[in-house]
Order: sequence, then structure tokens, then C-alpha cells
Amino acid sequence: MAVQQWSDDIIVADLATEPAFSEDLAALADALENAPSHVVLNLDNVEYLNSSNIAQLLRLRKQLAESDLHLRLCSVPDSVWGVMLTTGLDSLFNVAQDMPTALTSLQLSE
Repeated sequence: MAVQQWSDDIIVADLATEPAFSEDLAALADALENAPSHVVLNLDNVEYLNSSNIAQLLRLRKQLAESDLHLRLCSVPDSVWGVMLTTGLDSLFNVAQDMPTALTSLQLSE
């Protein structure tokens, strides 16, 4: 996972398919304990979501919400978007078409 501190309060992470997905999200959640930030997850290289991935995304969303921080997903492939629609995750997560749109929406929400 490539993680960048995009600004003082926004972290950008490029995720990939398992097994990296689970490991990277766990590391990101741990890092956020020490330095809370808004998060943008780029899912462009994620081919599918399994139940464990979904649970991790929900935990990350909750962790950020408890600190009044936001999570944005962007560049979601059709295969992943289909899973999100089927499971109702599309109504829980703020999804942007691409990275610039996700970053702009975070900046405007502050």
C-alpha cells in the first residue's frame, strides 16, 4: 500500500487485492490511533471485496466517525461496486469517482 500524508489532516492510501488489503487496512487503522486524519482509500487496484474486507472497512469508518473524521472511497472498480450495491454499502460510504473529487469533497466538508 502506498500511503501519503496528502495534507496536515488527510491521508491517502492506494489499496490492492488480498492479502495486501487486510494487512494494509490494519496498519492504517493502527497508524490512525496515533495521528487521527481524514482518509481517502483508492480502490483502483482492488479486484474484489470479501466479508473480512467489508468488516475492516466498516471498522475503519466507525473509528474515523468516533473522532469526527471522514472516510472517502474512490476509483471503485465495477466488480467492487457491484458488491457494495448488493450489500448496501453504497449508502454507508461516501464514494467519489476519482482521487481529485474525493480530496475536494473532504476539503469542502471541513
